[in-house]
Amino acid sequence: MLQVRSVNILRRRSCVPGSIVFNFKYCCHTAFRKLRICEALSGDEVGEHVKIQGWVRSVRAQKNVLFLDVNDGSTKKSLQVVADPELNDKNLTFGSSVQISGSLTRSSHKKQNVELQARQIQVVGQCNPLDFPFKVKERHDMEYIRQFPHLRCKTNTFSSLLRIRSEATSAVQAFFKENGFLHIHTPIITSNDCEGAGELFKVEPSGQDKNPEETQLHFFSVPTFLTVSGQLHLEVMTGAFSRVYTFGPTFRAENSQSRHHLAEFYMVEAEIAFTESLEDIMMVMENLFKSTTERVLDKCADDVHLFHKYVAPGHWDSLHVMLKNKFKVITYSEAIDLLNRSSENFVFKTEWGCDLQKEHEHYLVKHCGDVPVFVINYPYELKPFYARDNNDDPCHTVAAVDLLVPGVGELCGGTLREEREELLRTRLANADMEEPYQWYLELRQFGSVPHGGFGMGFERYLQCVLGVNNIKDVIPFPRFSHSCRL
Repeated sequence: MLQVRSVNILRRRSCVPGSIVFNFKYCCHTAFRKLRICEALSGDEVGEHVKIQGWVRSVRAQKNVLFLDVNDGSTKKSLQVVADPELNDKNLTFGSSVQISGSLTRSSHKKQNVELQARQIQVVGQCNPLDFPFKVKERHDMEYIRQFPHLRCKTNTFSSLLRIRSEATSAVQAFFKENGFLHIHTPIITSNDCEGAGELFKVEPSGQDKNPEETQLHFFSVPTFLTVSGQLHLEVMTGAFSRVYTFGPTFRAENSQSRHHLAEFYMVEAEIAFTESLEDIMMVMENLFKSTTERVLDKCADDVHLFHKYVAPGHWDSLHVMLKNKFKVITYSEAIDLLNRSSENFVFKTEWGCDLQKEHEHYLVKHCGDVPVFVINYPYELKPFYARDNNDDPCHTVAAVDLLVPGVGELCGGTLREEREELLRTRLANADMEEPYQWYLELRQFGSVPHGGFGMGFERYLQCVLGVNNIKDVIPFPRFSHSCRL
């Protein structure tokens, strides 16, 4: 390794407009290896000449030494930089972006293993701390940082959220791959309304209003919409693959600004062929939740700890209960009976045949000891046309299941699919849907098998794990009614 024999401080203009480079000029050339902050903090490169790039989290200028904390988003922890006070400058402020070269050394401080002895500091981008909405010594709550969707990734809380979200995405993919599921890219533009709720975003060419003579023509020959679910396309794939899944954006034109709703969100959906049992579907749901969560806790311990300490104090205990206990199972009829016998004063009345509301879901989870609970066998009229008829009397139900979790309510919803062509045809005909879903009926004619599947709201999953109340705080760019700022 080349040794530095002498140093002279040289101040010069940078090629980056408005920035200043403070450079130590060496009598010999020294090569600097670029590291991410997480790599520098590992300690594997101690003694090496390295270069880091990131954003200043704090500046502490003393008479004989300058301290900086620099973070690049690769980890929650920042790297302490120690520099000669002559390297300080008015542009070196909280929030400014920098490039720093120097030697990585062991630190004598108890709270850190390594530090960077700076030899060169370049301010790449200035940041006026008076105008910057986030202050260095203040802990901003989620509601405050939500006002700045273009800047909130710079905060400790939201950068932790994004690392957790990225790791959870990888964990979901790993779970399905390890369990033999084939990943299918289902379309975003579709002619189907899988949920049957009618809350769809219609897709039309933007220039159509300028050509009145073409307004009666559809670009795809039929009305098309942004997808609300990839389920029906996954069902197509179960005609050739025994296990498939998809993971992507879905859309609901629900006119709501509540903390529970988004117009664009991500869904994890899976479909299993050759199954006639809801238990098979429920087992995948439970294993997916636990496997994904355990990996997130292992890979993002510091980031998760931040949420459990400052955003949702004590939530770790609740999450631990979910992970160590087997999920409970009750029927819809048992759930209604529990609600009717409850002393709670519900806003929405409960009777057999009603849809379960948030307040009902929260009560049922609490009644089950704050352990996630599967509610199975819903009334026939409550579920979509594809749900398998249980042919039971006197209560007519379908083989459907919802997974309710603490703090969120419904996390997953699934059904066995109706594979019997005549029963499916009758239900579609009664709903005047037989013609547009003729292709769906044909799936039952060519090697059809019993099958079923489910969907899990990815943002709701993150809420459950982190204890976050507002769904808008677990997605990078929330889209909801009357809000699409960037």
